[in-house]
Amino acid sequence: MANVLHIVVCAGIVPDPLQTLEPVTGPNGPGLKNEMVLPAVLDPWAASSLYEAANLAGKNPGSKVWLVSLGPKAKLQQVMMTVAQKVAFELVPIDGPIGGFPDAHSTAAVLADAIAALPGLDRNRLLLFGGWESATRGAGVTLQIVGERLGITDQFQGVDQIDLNEDGSFEVLERIEGGRHQVSACAGTPAVLGWATGNLAEPRNNPQVGMANMRTIMPALQKAKPTTLAANGLRYVSVSLPKQQRTTRVVKDMTPDQIAAELAEWIGAE
Repeated sequence: MANVLHIVVCAGIVPDPLQTLEPVTGPNGPGLKNEMVLPAVLDPWAASSLYEAANLAGKNPGSKVWLVSLGPKAKLQQVMMTVAQKVAFELVPIDGPIGGFPDAHSTAAVLADAIAALPGLDRNRLLLFGGWESATRGAGVTLQIVGERLGITDQFQGVDQIDLNEDGSFEVLERIEGGRHQVSACAGTPAVLGWATGNLAEPRNNPQVGMANMRTIMPALQKAKPTTLAANGLRYVSVSLPKQQRTTRVVKDMTPDQIAAELAEWIGAE
């Protein structure tokens, strides 16, 4: 019997990394210079999870993929014009701020509420996908907090592969140190998977898939619920571009603790 899965992908939009990104401090806190006019793309880490989700759903008839994305409606529409041609999904847009400075807990709370309100979602069949890291909200905890708020305790991070068994259980390959993978087993859904790059190439554009997706994407964008993200006491003293500096030394037989101590001393001296 095929496994019917409900896969929810959390994917933000980010300024195109090929652009010059200059941090500035404005009246509402830190941001990027001319952020709203910069071309945007789907977060590369989350994009990998979306392609893996669509591939997994295609192998299990009856499965469904939702894409939950937080960002300004105008930017979401711009990005979806391209992403919609890649794979089939149902968009759940949230009209909110873009950028890497909002608090991760506030972001996770908004995403979790949107997922919990999805009509027809069966939490017993739920796989929550997202990027292991992010090109914007790179706190490394957002997806984990979303899972916790939804009551999902089986979580895997740095995933490159998932193999689903007939009984609903599955194995995942998680990245660990030394360029190796750890094989983890889970009895079944629900579960959270934070994806690394996965094993799939970016799908080709398919105009037919794009047209089918846009029939639901445009109405969803028009109904997108606006939201604000509370700072929760988060405050940035300053924001600036990192200094370009390269100092190379070749040292042998240092312990990890010695390396960490030297790095901490170097960072503290900046």
